[in-house]
Amino acid sequence: MSQNAMFAPIGALALITFLVLGLMPLHRVRAVREGYVGANDFRYGESDAVPPFAAIINRNYINLLELPLLFYVICLIFHAANRVDIATLRLAWTFSGLRLVHLTCNHVLHRLGVYAVSNVALGLLWIRFFV
Repeated sequence: MSQNAMFAPIGALALITFLVLGLMPLHRVRAVREGYVGANDFRYGESDAVPPFAAIINRNYINLLELPLLFYVICLIFHAANRVDIATLRLAWTFSGLRLVHLTCNHVLHRLGVYAVSNVALGLLWIRFFV
């Protein structure tokens, strides 16, 4: 198996992150243009006045910069150690794919389930490397 295959789920998650980053200013501008908030409501991140459609994209972006950091690190560790195999690659794709599902679903229990399963996949990647 090509060790470089591990870069595909890494690239997919990075692409998702950049797409969300690109959507954030569009939602913020819309919130200001439609009169929900003023530009100063975004001065320190966001105020309580920010409408949900603008707040959720900001929260999604923040979430894509938190736990995925551990994903990027373990994927690069697997690659550097020349230990990428099909099971590792499947776990990596599971994490990346579920991050996308997490962004597109706003039903609280479904989001929680997707988030939990993605975290299990990430945890299994770390356990798999060290066991």
